[in-house]
Amino acid sequence: MATYIGIGFFVVIILLFVKFSKKANAPQPVPASNNIEDLLSKHVSFYQRLSSGQQESFSKRVSQFLSATRITPVGNVQLTDLDKVYIGASAIIPIFHFPEWQYTNLDEVLVYPGSFDEGFQQHSKDRNVLGMVGDGALNRQMILSQESLRQGYEQKNAGNTGIHEFVHLLDKSDGATDGLPEFFMPSSLKDPWLKQVHRAIAEIRQKGDDINPYAGTNEAEFLAVISEYFFTKPVLLEQHHPEIYQMLQTMFRKKDGQGK
Repeated sequence: MATYIGIGFFVVIILLFVKFSKKANAPQPVPASNNIEDLLSKHVSFYQRLSSGQQESFSKRVSQFLSATRITPVGNVQLTDLDKVYIGASAIIPIFHFPEWQYTNLDEVLVYPGSFDEGFQQHSKDRNVLGMVGDGALNRQMILSQESLRQGYEQKNAGNTGIHEFVHLLDKSDGATDGLPEFFMPSSLKDPWLKQVHRAIAEIRQKGDDINPYAGTNEAEFLAVISEYFFTKPVLLEQHHPEIYQMLQTMFRKKDGQGK
């Protein structure tokens, strides 16, 4: 998660809030295909780096994802077509080179206006959660901060909460959110990957690094954070961490020149 917590006792609270509160609005319609293409071309750098044929495939998959997944604004959120496209892009970027992949473990994305705390409160002094993948009573749901979602695409150094959370969802698809997404990772890569991850986490904890320090939390958070880096700043990641970059290339089936 993105300053990002595990789900605990309070999941029932948010489930009841979303289900019964008058502030939880109805899901919104899917943007038109030409509008999706226009917004992607103007606002999503990953899409801009693709070939014309790849762009066509990407926009279609964004549309398919939005058609299959409820995007529900919570509280005073005014959900725009661009917000929906950001969510759709966040979903498709990590799986773009897996053309048959669909998110069978997600039904709904809840969009909060900003950060929230461990009790899902939006106005406490301890609110620092930007997104999470649901578990327990919130299984098959994701929660995203609208503010952080937008910053991930509109501010160069803001990270990318959307990509982060969808990588967590992919990691979870094998039954364990442990930084080893078995669907993506060849068995031969598992041990070398863990060695690189543990070495990088130790360096982050001991002396810092250009990698977001939240990656030092554990293996699952390292995967999510480094995937943000890989998809948003691939050239820099290759320069600073070539071994990790090459492993992620293999994991996500991304070849040189594809979205780089």
